[in-house]
Amino acid sequence: MKLLGSLLLLMYLVLQAGAQQPIPLWPDGAPGALGKSTNDVPTLTPFLPAAGTATGAAIVICPGGGYGGLANHEGADYALYLNQHGVTAFVLKYRLGSHGYRHPRMLEDAQRAIRTVRARAAEWSLDSKRIGIMGSSAGGHLASTALTHFEAGKPDATDPVERHSSRPDLGILCYPVITMGSNTHQGSKNNLLGKDPSPELIELLSSEKQVTATTPPCFIWHTAEDKGVKVENSLEFAAALQKHGVPFDLHVYQKGRHGIGLADKAPFTNAHPWAKDLVFWLKEQGFTK
Repeated sequence: MKLLGSLLLLMYLVLQAGAQQPIPLWPDGAPGALGKSTNDVPTLTPFLPAAGTATGAAIVICPGGGYGGLANHEGADYALYLNQHGVTAFVLKYRLGSHGYRHPRMLEDAQRAIRTVRARAAEWSLDSKRIGIMGSSAGGHLASTALTHFEAGKPDATDPVERHSSRPDLGILCYPVITMGSNTHQGSKNNLLGKDPSPELIELLSSEKQVTATTPPCFIWHTAEDKGVKVENSLEFAAALQKHGVPFDLHVYQKGRHGIGLADKAPFTNAHPWAKDLVFWLKEQGFTK
């Protein structure tokens, strides 16, 4: 047993070796920053697959935490799992309501993250047309917002990063908060919009109401037992995708609490079934081999 434990630890350390230093999304300071502390500096941490295994695809990961914190098991752990399948991953540290931020700062951070990966695709040997976004719980809301609110880029921008599109090529939503309506997660809504948002803002940030035919393909999963974020969030988003002819995979598992993530640690030999379902779907999208 000791030998097995040592081997698993070694594998975990090897996997973590792919993690790089965090990159500030705006070297000169983020728009609307309230200060200069670590809470005011959104960053992107690259996780690179082992040499010779990379597929050229990348995914930006938005950890959950109710827009009040960032859950590591929905960030670095996802990145390490994606690395095992040749996908380069980038964990986003976005600004939070618990630090005084409200919409649109979180969305700005997510859009900038996608643009940054595209702008530096050659540096990381990436295909700029295979860059997705992933999020869990409130991070799933942020990912769904990026999937439904994007821009083509500004070719004449002085900042070369801003010349690139913020549209993800696909989305992965794990037990996501989607709506700001009656089925919302109230804590996430308060942290994102404040306690008295306008009806117009509620509508704008209810992602099921913002889907169009240009929304990227999505993989969505939830559990029917989820007490933290109602499964109706995923069902409503999937229905909107269906209505507009957007391809998607939807998985609703009977058992499981909110926030389970992979339900395992590296090397992920006993990950939740959604993880294998995701790899199958990513292969169909050309993100894995």
